[in-house]
Amino acid sequence: MTFPSLDDVDRSPMPVMCRARNYAAELRIPDHSHMKCQLIYALHGVVVVASAGGHWVVPSTRGIWMPAGTTHRIRCVGAVQMRSIYVAPDAVPGLPAISQVVGISPLLRELIQAASRIVLPYAEDSRDGRLMRLLLDELQVLPVLPLHLPQPADAGLQRICDRLRDYPDDPTTLGAWAGILRIDVKTIQRRFARETGMTFGQWRQQARLLQGLERLANGEKVLDVALALGYDSPSAFATMFKRHFGQRPSEFFR
Repeated sequence: MTFPSLDDVDRSPMPVMCRARNYAAELRIPDHSHMKCQLIYALHGVVVVASAGGHWVVPSTRGIWMPAGTTHRIRCVGAVQMRSIYVAPDAVPGLPAISQVVGISPLLRELIQAASRIVLPYAEDSRDGRLMRLLLDELQVLPVLPLHLPQPADAGLQRICDRLRDYPDDPTTLGAWAGILRIDVKTIQRRFARETGMTFGQWRQQARLLQGLERLANGEKVLDVALALGYDSPSAFATMFKRHFGQRPSEFFR
C-alpha cells in the first residue's frame, strides 16, 4: 500500500485522511506546518511536540490537536508508530482553534487504525467514506487534557523556565529568582500569570510532571524519576502525578 506524501495531504480534496509513519527512537522532525489541521497520535511510543505557543508531552493514550498553519516540531521518545489525521479547516464547524492535548477514546483509536488502511481517494458514499465521517464526528468531541507547558515571551521568565526545564530538581525560590533578576517578587508573579496563565509554582510543577512522563516512557523507575525531579520520595511524586493526571505513574501507560 502506498501512503500519501505530505504534499499529497495538503493538496487532497478529501475532508479527512490518515497518514501512517513509523519513526526511530529520538528522531526529530524540524519546524514545519500543514495547510490542514492535524491530530498527532502515537499508536505506540511517546512524542514531544513544541511550537511558539508551548510544549506538550503526548503518550499513546493521548493525542495533540494542531490547527492548520501552526509551525511545530516533534521529537520521538523511543520508537514511535505515528498515525496522523489531517482535517480540512472547513470540514466541520467548531474545530479547535488552538493547539491542545486531547484524550483518545478506544473507539477513536480503532477508527484511526482503520483509517490508516484506507486507500485515497475514497468515495464519500462508501464504507470508507462513512468510516471517515464517523472519525470526523469523534474529533468534534475530544476531551482536552492538561499536558501543556506554555512558554513566556519575557526574557527574564524565559531564563527561569529554561533553568527549570534543564534542571527540574532546582530548588531556587521565587524570592531568590527576584534577587537574581533584580526585580521584585510581585512583578515576577504578575508576569507569570499574564504570559503563562500559571503561577511560578504551578509552572514548575507542570514542567516536572511532563519531564516525568518522558522519563517514565523511556522505562526509568518511578524512584529514579521522583528523585531526579526533586521530590523527596516516590510516594510524593506518585501523589502529585495522580492528583494531576487522575492515575498513578504505574497505571498511566497501560
